Amino acid sequence: MSLLRIAVPNKGSLSQSASEMLRESGYRQREDAKQLTLTDAENGVEFFYLRPRDIALYVGEGTLDIGVTGRDLLLDSGAKAEEALSLGFGRSRFRFAGPKGAFTDLAQLSGARIATSYVGVVRAFLEERGIEASVVRLDGAVETSIQLGVADAIADVVETGSTLRQAGLEVFGETILESEAVLVTRSGSVPPGFDVFKRRLEGVLVARGYVMMDYDIEESRVAEAVRLTPGIEGPTVSPLRREGWVAVRAMVPRDGSQRLMDELYQIGARGILTTKIDACRL
Repeated sequence: MSLLRIAVPNKGSLSQSASEMLRESGYRQREDAKQLTLTDAENGVEFFYLRPRDIALYVGEGTLDIGVTGRDLLLDSGAKAEEALSLGFGRSRFRFAGPKGAFTDLAQLSGARIATSYVGVVRAFLEERGIEASVVRLDGAVETSIQLGVADAIADVVETGSTLRQAGLEVFGETILESEAVLVTRSGSVPPGFDVFKRRLEGVLVARGYVMMDYDIEESRVAEAVRLTPGIEGPTVSPLRREGWVAVRAMVPRDGSQRLMDELYQIGARGILTTKIDACRL
């Protein structure tokens, strides 16, 4: 039986989070950052630790079966690869920025020089809007390109905006791209074993987004309580030894679970507990 060949970021902001998700999915991961490959024969997979920017290219050419990379890197690569699942970490936002007061509208970029590390993404964005500009590729520290006279504006990842402000720049126009870590496959191809691998990752995503909630409540209030905690397929309701009372168990979204506990308490629920979910299959 052939092993599923999977590309994983070897460094950078995606690397640690990707390995953590794979561990939570039941796969072995490297202990030494210098290790380039790892075989997990028990689970039928082999991991290759590569530069995040190269992963979509390896997958698109069929050298490897699937990979974890950023949506921005996938789109910028031009590879014959496609997004199969968003993974919920490594989120970033791409924006245009320029000297304070110099730009207020995207149309003003016509004829301008734009420095970026993501030429493919920026060019596609501008072409869709009919804006003709010169896009200059720079790897890292694009903020200084304007001061050095290389560019009139930049397109880069914006988190808090503090780095841009320190360089005397401000963002303008609409967001170019909302990016995050994604699972990629070769376009039009689903390798053997992919469904199981994807299902495991989806189980981790669900487990991270939900908690298990248990509580006791009078039987006469069950319908009201179940409206608050409908669960996935429906909550489990079991009789208690105390007459007229039942125990209810349901999966609920992690976000807002504290508020939900307050609401259940107000309608008479007691012994309300939340429990972390390590893994899940829906």
